[in-house]
Amino acid sequence: MDFDAHGGNKGVFHRLSAGGGGPRGNHNDSNKNQRVCFHWRAGKCNRFPCPFLHRELPPPNSAATASNGSHPAKRGFSTDSGFSGPPPTRRAPNFNSSSTWGRTGNNRVVKKTDKLCNYWIQGSCTFGEGCRYLHSWSLGDSFSLLTQLEGGHQKVVSGIALPSGSDKLYTGSQDETVRLWDCQSGQCMGVINLGGEVGCMITEGPWIFVGIPNLVKAWNLQTNADLSLSGPVGQVYAMVVGSDLLFAGTQDSAILAWRYNAATSIFEPAASLKGHSLAVVSLVVGANRLFSGSMDNSIKVWNLENLQCVQTLTGHTSVVMSVLCWDQFLLSSSLDKTIKVWAATERGDLEVTFTHQEEHGLLKLCGMHDLEGKPLLLCSCNDNSVRIYDLPSCV
Repeated sequence: MDFDAHGGNKGVFHRLSAGGGGPRGNHNDSNKNQRVCFHWRAGKCNRFPCPFLHRELPPPNSAATASNGSHPAKRGFSTDSGFSGPPPTRRAPNFNSSSTWGRTGNNRVVKKTDKLCNYWIQGSCTFGEGCRYLHSWSLGDSFSLLTQLEGGHQKVVSGIALPSGSDKLYTGSQDETVRLWDCQSGQCMGVINLGGEVGCMITEGPWIFVGIPNLVKAWNLQTNADLSLSGPVGQVYAMVVGSDLLFAGTQDSAILAWRYNAATSIFEPAASLKGHSLAVVSLVVGANRLFSGSMDNSIKVWNLENLQCVQTLTGHTSVVMSVLCWDQFLLSSSLDKTIKVWAATERGDLEVTFTHQEEHGLLKLCGMHDLEGKPLLLCSCNDNSVRIYDLPSCV
């Protein structure tokens, strides 16, 4: 979602005209030309004398109804200039004639935008429920925020790993550190300085793998083994485990593979897969295949038995940031603002069966099941939001 502050209306307030707006002017004319002081509405006006009204204007038909002997019109959203109401529901600084605010009966209903309130994030929003921007980290009731880990990394968080059965969360960052967090308290339990920006992190069994420039760090949580896997050239952007192999996509366009030797307790180099022309930034294993997404806008399909490339998919027009296997489908997301769904033809090749268009570039795909066992697709976008889709509806 876009962060959007409440910043004040930058339009020019019309000052009182000499003919009708001054103290001696006609009262009816002044009502037509005068404007209510925005700062007074917010309780912050310190101008004296102030060129604007420090009272609400009556609705346009109030004078007519009064002269007819009927009851004055109720205060409400009659027009922009006639807005009135108690302080908590007075209009926001960016209220204008195209506002989405409305009224139902005698109860005012605020129609929220999908932008996050920057003042709420800072804990300083004074509009409360009357704010037109979101005071929540999510739209809908699918997810709710449990806690926010603060006071930690100084740069972008580029990797997260939660080992199975563990109550400790590991996060890696471009600030060249890995932090250990207690999931119950949200407190940072330790910091590991790596000496290089973290490109990615994964967990597999008792192992945590961390990709940094020219190296993969491997930590065993059960034995406390601390290994360094050499071979990568440049940053390690993606890793995945499949067929007893650890694969790493690197900045120099290669995919490196290691096999763990239980007898010697080390990871031995197994292969180097060449085919992409630019950095490999996403990897996934499924259906006895390794799928790799690259900055060259392509996806390559590798046979895990012989580690040979069997197909190249060229449907995207920008970096393929993420690939995901679900059921018999391959899903891919890209900075070209699309999610593509690939399915096998009768010949066994993959082809696009569906394309979903987004408004922003797509960074990462993740699949999960809700409490009812229904599959969900989570998609992070480069507008700082995560979209959630009912997965079958996407394919």
